Amino acid sequence: MQRLEAIKVRIKTRKRIYKFIIITFIILNILSYGGAYYLTYFNSYNRQVSSKKPADIGLKYETKRISINRNEWLDTWFIPAENKSNGTVLLFPGNNGSKAKQLLAPTQVFHDLDYNTLLVDFRGLGASSGNSTTIGFREAEDVALAVNYAEKSKLKHPYILYGVSMGSAAILKSMADKDKNINPEAIILEAPFARLVNAVGSRLKAIKIPTFPITQLIVFWGGIQHGFNGFTHNPVTYAKSVKCPTLILQGKLDKWTSLEEINEILQNLQGSKELVIFPDAGHNLLVTVDKQLWKQSVEKFLGGI
Repeated sequence: MQRLEAIKVRIKTRKRIYKFIIITFIILNILSYGGAYYLTYFNSYNRQVSSKKPADIGLKYETKRISINRNEWLDTWFIPAENKSNGTVLLFPGNNGSKAKQLLAPTQVFHDLDYNTLLVDFRGLGASSGNSTTIGFREAEDVALAVNYAEKSKLKHPYILYGVSMGSAAILKSMADKDKNINPEAIILEAPFARLVNAVGSRLKAIKIPTFPITQLIVFWGGIQHGFNGFTHNPVTYAKSVKCPTLILQGKLDKWTSLEEINEILQNLQGSKELVIFPDAGHNLLVTVDKQLWKQSVEKFLGGI
């Protein structure tokens, strides 16, 4: 009798444990689904908008809209070189950034170096259509659209693609996708991430949220919501397709991407490459941290193209 009672107790205990595990799993999935949605869909509460214009820093510009289809477009600013143009720089912002918020400061330097500049808002950002992001996956299409627009508009070569964080990921993916046929003369990657799953995990860790299994669930559900496999969205792999000269600018104190990951990207690049570390910077817009080092690094790099 005692043995039978002990067996019943063990069965009840196991049922409670299984129930707890199932309920916890369901709750984690619900929270992760909501987290992925919040991080990748924008509204009036979490979409950061800036009203700053190139004219505010003394630059003449034209607003150009690149049509994607009947309902979608990319909003861009074109700023011609003041003197004879040395080429054209196409600039792409980071996650929840925009041309107004993140691209004017580097544009000022490129303008001083006599380059045309085309500042691009990805879909879902700034004044472009849409309300979502895929952290560089779909945005690779936007990079290709901008380059094709520059070609059709006969903007002066060489073409240099410059991206901040997610913008860097989009550039690398656009060059890895052979069907897009994107071949810039050079690229500048600022604070790129190596793997999406690591990028999500580092952000959770920074705000004291356990990374496992929430990181994996957020990447999984984000991929489901947007129709791609987030676990294969890895700029470190895309870098293997890049054969043009590349400059990587990285903050030494960056909590989102480690220097080990940056070196992985660097090693996978197939063309000439250079890495410049900003010793006092984290995951910042680096030109605003050390403008002199940023300008010297970029000017030297562009001079060798």
